[in-house]
Amino acid sequence: MARLKPFTLLPHSVPRRITDPIVAVIARTGATPNHLTALGFLGNVGAGVLAARGDFLAAGLVMLAFSAVDLLDGALARATGRATAFGAVFDSVLDRLSEAAVLGGLSFYFAQRGEREEIALCFAALVGSVMVSYVKARAEAHGLVLKEGLFTRAERVLLVAGGLIISQVRIALWILAVMANATALQRLYVAWDRFRRDGAMQAEGGGDEENES
Repeated sequence: MARLKPFTLLPHSVPRRITDPIVAVIARTGATPNHLTALGFLGNVGAGVLAARGDFLAAGLVMLAFSAVDLLDGALARATGRATAFGAVFDSVLDRLSEAAVLGGLSFYFAQRGEREEIALCFAALVGSVMVSYVKARAEAHGLVLKEGLFTRAERVLLVAGGLIISQVRIALWILAVMANATALQRLYVAWDRFRRDGAMQAEGGGDEENES
C-alpha cells in the first residue's frame, strides 16, 4: 500500500523558481555552500547576542534574515555540483547550534532578571528542537526516511523570530516547548510504526536474517 505524503505545516524546500536566480548570483562570487551555512550560523549567533541584550526586534529580524541565507546552501550545492555528504552533516550541525545560540541568548536575558519560567521554557524548547532532529537522524541511520513533523526547523524559526519581533517571547517559548517535544514524540511514533510494519512484512515474506542488537 502506498504511503501518504507526509504532512507538514510549511514546505520543506523553497521553489526553485525563487532560489535559482539568487544562487546564480551567489555562485558568481565564488561562495561555496559551506560558506552560506557558516554565514547563516554566525548571523544567528548575532541574533542570540541581541536577544541576550534585550534587543528583541533586532534579534528577530536578524534571525529571519540569516536563517533565510541558510536556506540557500542546498540550492547552491545543487546548482554548482558541490553537494557532499559532509556538507549535509555540517549544515545539520550548524542548524542545531543556530537554534541553541538564540535560545541561549534568551536564557541569559531571562537569567539576568530571575525569570525562572522563561529559563525552563528555553531549556525545554532546546531539548525538543534537538530531539526532533535526533530522532530523524537515528531513524535514517537504520534506513528509514523520516520526513513527518509538525514543527520542523522552518516552523521553529518563524515562531521564535515572530515572537521576538512582536515582543511575545514568553508565548512563543510556550508554543515551541510544547510543539517541538510533541513533534519529537510524533516522529518517534512514526518510526516505531514503520519499523513494526516492515518487520511484519519481512516475517510474512519468510525473511530469516538475524537482527542486530
